[in-house]
Formats: sequence, C-alpha cells, structure tokens
Amino acid sequence: MKQYRIAVIVGSLRKESFNRQLANAIIRLAPSDFAFDFVEIGNLPLYNQDDDAGPSKPVLEFKEKIKSSNGLLFVTPEYNRSIPGVLKNALDQGSRPYGQNSWTGLPAGVIGISIGAIGTALAQQHLRNVLTFLDVPTLQQPEIFLQAKEGFFDAEGNIGSGSKDFLQNWMTKYADWVRKHQK
Repeated sequence: MKQYRIAVIVGSLRKESFNRQLANAIIRLAPSDFAFDFVEIGNLPLYNQDDDAGPSKPVLEFKEKIKSSNGLLFVTPEYNRSIPGVLKNALDQGSRPYGQNSWTGLPAGVIGISIGAIGTALAQQHLRNVLTFLDVPTLQQPEIFLQAKEGFFDAEGNIGSGSKDFLQNWMTKYADWVRKHQK
C-alpha cells in the first residue's frame, strides 16, 4: 500500500494555538495510508530576493520537505482578515528563486479555526488566491470555516462529537483529492 506523506503547515507560531490543535486533531481522522509531517515555518528568514543565489540552510531544508511530500495541509488562523505574515513568508520562500517553485503540483487542503463567527473564511480565500498562482491544486469543497467554542475539542484534544462527522467527511474528500492528484 502506498504511503502518502503530507506536509502540514500551520500558519500560527503560538504553541497553544487553536490551529495547531486543529491540525493535530484532524490528522487523527486520516486514513491509515496517510502520514503527516509538521513543517515549521517560524525559523525561516524574511524573504529577500538578494538571498536567491545563496538560500540559508533553513530555507533549503524547508523547500526539500515540501518537495518530498505528496500533498499539503494548510491550517491557518486569520489575522486582520488575511493570512499571517509568517505563512506568506513561507509561501514566498518555497516559491523562490523564480523557476524553482517547491509547491508546484502538490495537492492541498485548506482549513482553519478562529474565535470569530466567520472562522477563517477571508484568510482561506486569500491563501487560495496565492496557491492558485503557485500552481497548487486546492480542494475547493467542502469548505471548512470553524469557530472555536466550548466543546469543539474534547478532553483528549480530538474533534468533539458535534463536528466530528463534518470534519471526517472533509478528511475523506481531502484524502481522495491527494490520491487523485499524484504525479
């Protein structure tokens, strides 16, 4: 059985972020042929085109982790109605220098959670716009706009009973999407 390696990119650096919790919880719903590797983005320097000729070791390692994956899972908060700067920086680092886009062709899923009523709807839309330009085929439906409230996560950090079936359906569609878009 083929093992699908998924790079998980969490758009928040906070250790106790709702989005990191969501990432940990949703991967527990994945099929057994999926393995998830969290790819940290907080150690990447700010993108500077002057560094294209000699990228730093963290950038080279980051790009290799992305290229060696079979798919991507973005789990992002919404900052000021868009994606966090650290996530945009990671997207830029992975796509540069021009002609060396590490993201090309990797199937992706986009989710997020927030305390706000619309979840991370606007951040996800902005992220999808960037991913389209980077040639990342992204699962469009079902969309996931989650509000963090009492009972969303159970005591063990799993998805609570009120949202589990909904997110299980999303994970099933995501797994099918990844399988469909293998090179």
